[in-house]
Amino acid sequence: MPSAEFNRNQVFASACLGILVFGIVMTVLGTILPMLIERFAVDKASAGSTFTLLSVGILTGSLVFGPVVDRYGFKGLLIVCTTLVLLGLEALAFAPDFNLLRVAVFVIGFGGGVINGGTNALVSDISIGERSAGLSVLGVFFGIGAFGVPLVLGFLMESFSFSVLTGAVGLPVLIAIVYFTTVRFPTPKQPQGFPISKGAELARDPALLLLGAILFLQSGLEILTGGWTSTYFEEELSVEPRAAAFALSLFWVGVTLSRLALGRILKKTDPARVLRICIAIAIVGSVFIIASQSLWIAYTGIFLTGVGLAAGFPVALGYAGDLYPRMSGTAFSVLFVLALTGGSILPYAAGVLGAEYGLRSAFLLLPLALLCMFILLTITLKRLGGSEQRTQSSAPETMESFITE
Repeated sequence: MPSAEFNRNQVFASACLGILVFGIVMTVLGTILPMLIERFAVDKASAGSTFTLLSVGILTGSLVFGPVVDRYGFKGLLIVCTTLVLLGLEALAFAPDFNLLRVAVFVIGFGGGVINGGTNALVSDISIGERSAGLSVLGVFFGIGAFGVPLVLGFLMESFSFSVLTGAVGLPVLIAIVYFTTVRFPTPKQPQGFPISKGAELARDPALLLLGAILFLQSGLEILTGGWTSTYFEEELSVEPRAAAFALSLFWVGVTLSRLALGRILKKTDPARVLRICIAIAIVGSVFIIASQSLWIAYTGIFLTGVGLAAGFPVALGYAGDLYPRMSGTAFSVLFVLALTGGSILPYAAGVLGAEYGLRSAFLLLPLALLCMFILLTITLKRLGGSEQRTQSSAPETMESFITE
């Protein structure tokens, strides 16, 4: 994959545009949900089922993207799946009935799942020696997409109709599609055919599964915190909805600012050490949230939790990219499927515990899961045969060099 074949800056910009689209995918449904309920006259249970369809779509896209990009490359798949997101958004805007809207939601989720995995694998492939740093910067653009939709739509909801607003969300998606068509992407890593036996062996590899276990907890913690923070502040700290929404904003601000800083820090510092420090920061933040009766201390805690949770994905995916450079797409598929599984289980567990014992007790899952992440990281590093001094640039450059150990 010689560097002369493509312009790294243009390819990186493509990945950033793609992950921004995924940020839109992750937030648009929640933002327009009240208007959706009103337009189709459905109850909350029916409307909430669309989130399940979105999750199933993302999981399906995450499962299939890896072998496809390893065999055929990134450009065609990104263009096709970003187009699917655009078509899904327009169908969401103008669907004549609720059943068609549900199909549109699944299509949006599927396209988003492919885009999420594909852009992360793409940045990993073009960032040899500094993969975690590149993936951290990529994460900033996810935050921009996730912030931008609720912010803009919130200002415009009273001025424009549901269809106009939702249809307009497709504009940045269209811009991404047009840009993708102008950029030369890296060539496929397995142009002679996908090695099925190696793919199956990789999916059973202990190192990859350990990294997947870390991301299982990481994703679960992100979605648990993002999903339950507003309710926690309202129920446990008795604050108004506006103050609770501000708390949720602080969490995502913490994640985004931290990833922006990590883009520089991880170029110079051992990723494992950075992740350990970030886990410690998140533990402190979660203890502040659970123990505090003061709103401002709880605000501090939720911000620190966001800062601490920012490193998990860039570091774990960076190690995977170093270990499996010839099959990075397939490796990332395995990791994202495990991550999305955790993203479903931990928030559900928090809901069950919250209903039984209250959300303050349910939020004990945060420090407990973070401690488990710390332990898993230690086990993973031992499995890799590394130490605190091991850097990603010194990781093996072939999958076989690890599997045959």
